[in-house]
Amino acid sequence: MLEELRTLVLFAEEGSIQKVAQRLPLTQPAVTRQMQRLEDMLATTLLDRRQKPPRLTAAGLEVLARAKDILASVEALKAFAADAEPQGVLRVGLAHGLSDAGVAGAIAGAAAAFPKISLRLKTGWSAELIDQFERGQLDMAIVLRPADHQGSEVLGTERLCVIAQAGGTEPHVTNARMPWVLSPEPCDARQSLLANLGGERHRLVVAAEIQDPAMQMEWIRRGHGLGLMPLRLAARGLPDGLALVDVDLSLQVVALRSPHLNRLAMAAQAIAKAVGEAIKIEA
Repeated sequence: MLEELRTLVLFAEEGSIQKVAQRLPLTQPAVTRQMQRLEDMLATTLLDRRQKPPRLTAAGLEVLARAKDILASVEALKAFAADAEPQGVLRVGLAHGLSDAGVAGAIAGAAAAFPKISLRLKTGWSAELIDQFERGQLDMAIVLRPADHQGSEVLGTERLCVIAQAGGTEPHVTNARMPWVLSPEPCDARQSLLANLGGERHRLVVAAEIQDPAMQMEWIRRGHGLGLMPLRLAARGLPDGLALVDVDLSLQVVALRSPHLNRLAMAAQAIAKAVGEAIKIEA
C-alpha cells in the first residue's frame, strides 16, 4: 500500500496522471492502476473522474492527509533503524560465580560507551539464566559451563581453586570426610567440584551452605571446611587467615546472545569482550 499512497501524494502535487508517471517513472496506465488499487483497498472513490483532469474527492483529500502522516512515520522509522548508535533496553544475565567487582567494573565500563542503552543486569545460577534466555526473557546470558562444553561462544576459562584455613594441616581434598563450605545448589562451582571428585558416587560433606562470598570466607577462616573461589581473585591476595590449596578446577565462561539483537549487538559484543578480558589471570 505504501507505493499507492506515494502515488496519491504525487498526484496531489502534480495534478495529473501524466506528470506523476514522468516523476516515478511509470507508464500512465501503471499509475492509473495504482490509484484504482488504492480505491479498491479503501473501498472509496478518491478521484472525481467527471472532471478533466480528475480532481481529488472529499474522501480523497482526507486520505491524502492521512497518507502524508503514514509516509512521514515510515521515513522516521527508517531513520531510527539506520541510526548507527545503539539504543534501547539490553537485558543481560550474569552467573553468580562471575558477580565480583572485577567483572562488574568491566561490564560497567563497556556499557558506558553506549549512553543510549539502558542495561538491565541480573545475576543467577547458570541453569536458571539459560532457561530465561531460551524463553526470551534475556537478550544475553554470560554463564559458566563444564570445561568440556561445546557449542557456545567461549569467552575464556574460569579456574577455581580450593582454599582452607591458614596454619592448619594440609587438607586432602579427595578425602570423602573433608567438610566443605559451598554455595547452595545449583551452584556451578559446586557441580564442577562434584564431577571432579567422581560425580554422584562421591557424597560431599557440606558443613555450611552460604551464598554470600564474604560470609563463606569467614566460615572457612574459622575452620569449618574447605571452599572454592576463582583463582584470578586468589592470585590478587587471599584474606587473612586463608590459605590456597594446590588444586584447581576449570569452567568455561560462555556467552549466549539472541539472534534478534539488531543494533544492540554492538553493546552485547563489547560486554562479552570486556568480561573475557576481566577473567584472564595475569601472568
